[in-house]
Amino acid sequence: MLQHSDVLDAAARIAGRIRRTPLMPVNDPGLPGVTHLKLEQLQVTGTFKARGAFNRQLAALEAGELDAEAGIVAASGGNAGLANAYAAAALGVPANVFVPGNAPAVKVAKLRAYGAVVHLVGTEYSHAYEAAIEFEEQRGALFCHAYDQPEIVAGAGTIGLELIDQAAGGVDTLLVAVGGGGLVGGITAGVDRKIKVVGVEPELCPSLTASLAAGRPVEVEVSGVAADSLGARLVGTIGFEVAAAHGVSTVTVGEAAILDARSWLWRNYRMAVEHGAATVVAAVRSGAYVPAPGERMALLVCGANTDPSDL
Repeated sequence: MLQHSDVLDAAARIAGRIRRTPLMPVNDPGLPGVTHLKLEQLQVTGTFKARGAFNRQLAALEAGELDAEAGIVAASGGNAGLANAYAAAALGVPANVFVPGNAPAVKVAKLRAYGAVVHLVGTEYSHAYEAAIEFEEQRGALFCHAYDQPEIVAGAGTIGLELIDQAAGGVDTLLVAVGGGGLVGGITAGVDRKIKVVGVEPELCPSLTASLAAGRPVEVEVSGVAADSLGARLVGTIGFEVAAAHGVSTVTVGEAAILDARSWLWRNYRMAVEHGAATVVAAVRSGAYVPAPGERMALLVCGANTDPSDL
């Protein structure tokens, strides 16, 4: 199982490659109980994914497993692909990224801007994943999973280390959006029980909620406004193991609550975020998560790769 020491190793490895994102204090009646927003949408490439991408590729480079000609391959709804394309460009190796055919145009355009060869396959992440695996086997490229490799999860967990340092004992609970589980698993290992972690999922993408109830990873149907970033049919083994071992709980939020939260963030803070990133705000504003008296909550705002025209 992923350990706190793995996250410490990741932090040392990726130092200087990613941004230390702000922890912004808030005191807003529209967010009862929330004391801070962790602004990870300001990370390079617009999401937390850059942390895991750099950790995966740098670790492979250290181990002699990254071929400079074959480069890397990733399957993604968009954000993991962006992060891995950015990291590959920084390291001077080619990137091939497989995304569903319905991936947001803003993400596809940005992938190409980073120099990646983009392959549009099928209609959901699983289709892109299968095609990427086939590419890996044929070309010998380094496969960079969107959320279920130790280096990927440990890289995401470096957010937890930052939060502990920035909050200085001022945060009791962190709400984290969940798709494939790499982020919530990594952060849980990173905070090392110093902060309670709560996962937030769309009602239409309940991969971790269903798996925790079953006691094992189980496949779910996925759909809805946040499926492009949180629509993993099956939660990752690494994230699930960490979440289960540390007693992570989850809440789910509906479509209307997500749409409201995303618009609310724009109106009140001028933050243009993805629907997936807005789920943590939705959990508080809809009452899906109700803090205990005096509980100090932080919300992780994890992604900004969105089309702002519908805000």
